[in-house]
Amino acid sequence: MYLVPDTIRGLKKQGMAFDAAETARLNAYQRALDDATRFIPGWVKIAVAIALGLGTMVGWKRIVVTVGEKIGTTHLACAQGASAEMVAAVTIAAADMYHLPVSTTHVLSSGVAGTMVANGSGLQWSTVRSLLMAWVLTLPAAILLSGCLYALLRQFM
Repeated sequence: MYLVPDTIRGLKKQGMAFDAAETARLNAYQRALDDATRFIPGWVKIAVAIALGLGTMVGWKRIVVTVGEKIGTTHLACAQGASAEMVAAVTIAAADMYHLPVSTTHVLSSGVAGTMVANGSGLQWSTVRSLLMAWVLTLPAAILLSGCLYALLRQFM
């Protein structure tokens, strides 16, 4: 359902020949799918923005210290940081192009680890193991917590 409207847009851009009736049906179908799948209520956008802002305000120092100092055995150099950021930007852009979900923190942490290995400075394996465990456990934990919260809220609404 999510990919069909994009596919219809792609067909239109390629100049596929449709008669007027087919074009009208495709446009109506595309609008219906967009309305069903791309609607995010305003309060959800605001709640997510507030949650992300508060989370960053509270945890920024821990994130910066972990990424900059605890992934490798040496501090992150400017060139390593620039390389990791460029790779993260390209990776995130490619994921966006293919409509794949990625975590910017995961991508950047991996880029930093790659620069540490390329520099020959090595990795702090205890931190790398912690990051890997967090990556593996994030999805099932989020599924469990959101399912429980939904069940709880459903009881009261």
